[in-house]
Amino acid sequence: MTAATLFTPNIPSQADDVSDATSFDTQALDISTDSREYDDVSEDGNDEDMIDEQFADAQAPTESAYFRKLQKKLRRQVSWAIRDFNMIEDGDVVMVCVSGGKDSYTLLDILLLLKRIAPIHFDIVAVNLDQKQPGYPEDILPAYLNEQGIAHYILEKDTYSIVKSVVPEGKTYCSACSRLRRGSLYGFAKQIGATKIALGHHRDDMLATFFLNLFHGGALKSMPPKLLSDDKQNMLIRPLAYVEEKDIIEYAKLKEFPIIPCNLCGSQTNLQRAIINDMLREWDDAHPQRLASIFKAMQNVAPSQLADRELFDFETLSLDRDNDERLFEGDNIQAGQTDSLAEIGLPVSPRTQTFNPKFASDKPYSTETDKAAQNERKAQKIPTINPVI
Repeated sequence: MTAATLFTPNIPSQADDVSDATSFDTQALDISTDSREYDDVSEDGNDEDMIDEQFADAQAPTESAYFRKLQKKLRRQVSWAIRDFNMIEDGDVVMVCVSGGKDSYTLLDILLLLKRIAPIHFDIVAVNLDQKQPGYPEDILPAYLNEQGIAHYILEKDTYSIVKSVVPEGKTYCSACSRLRRGSLYGFAKQIGATKIALGHHRDDMLATFFLNLFHGGALKSMPPKLLSDDKQNMLIRPLAYVEEKDIIEYAKLKEFPIIPCNLCGSQTNLQRAIINDMLREWDDAHPQRLASIFKAMQNVAPSQLADRELFDFETLSLDRDNDERLFEGDNIQAGQTDSLAEIGLPVSPRTQTFNPKFASDKPYSTETDKAAQNERKAQKIPTINPVI
């Protein structure tokens, strides 16, 4: 196999008659953020119904209604992410990084579905980096991509040996492996003119990264759905940002993707990410809405309520009081050491106002008579009504 092999199929135009009925269409998918849960929400849009009917017609009769419902759910969630973060634009060449795992297979499959119905034109090219791991089945992924008629490149680079040589014994390989892989893919994306790099990270990956940084990195950050590389040469997108991992697992199982396991880590155990993932799964089992709430919090950041001095200007905060006086709402104020209070210019007899408006008088502030009446009311017993048994 050469260093970079390319297969470009001659794909006939499909579903041109439904190009206006797109999942990127804000009219068809104009749903408020608060109502966007990770369930399959039924809508009344005629365009969506037409799309689903045409997809159902194109699918094999053996595919179940459950599969079509799950596929529709994933298609909508990916559409929402693309729309919310403007991930794909007209004329884009989207380089989908395919590792042979369930996430990247699902990403590629859903993007190809959306490409058929989008009102904009964009191209998709799959790219796999063969890192020369011992025993890696290098024929599986090209065979699948060729069978599906998907334009793709297979890049060969022995990053495995580099990772093994630079990472000390007992340390995890993931970070070094990721950096090497990302550097190779960044450069290749620019080389072929790809305008977006699509990665298969999903919602649970983003949550796990958030907690890894929180627990071990001392930073409040995660994986953003869209990211401009530090050198501003590449734009990364994560269209699966709203998709739960358990749905991807089920989808990959139903689609029977030829999964290639990552065994670079070998027998490495107790990886921090694996521990975090186990924690998230336990939370999801015990509290089904907890992960959705945490992910929503990542989209609803209040910088003034945290402690990042670079993110919010705490230093120049200043008062901007008006002349309206708000009196203490209560029964009494005990002013101790009145001489000391008077010495620093503070009132020795601050006024109060009635706390419960039910007992408020016509006077704006309580008087001694009001206080006596309040004390009398306190002394009165509340009548007890015996319940009828």
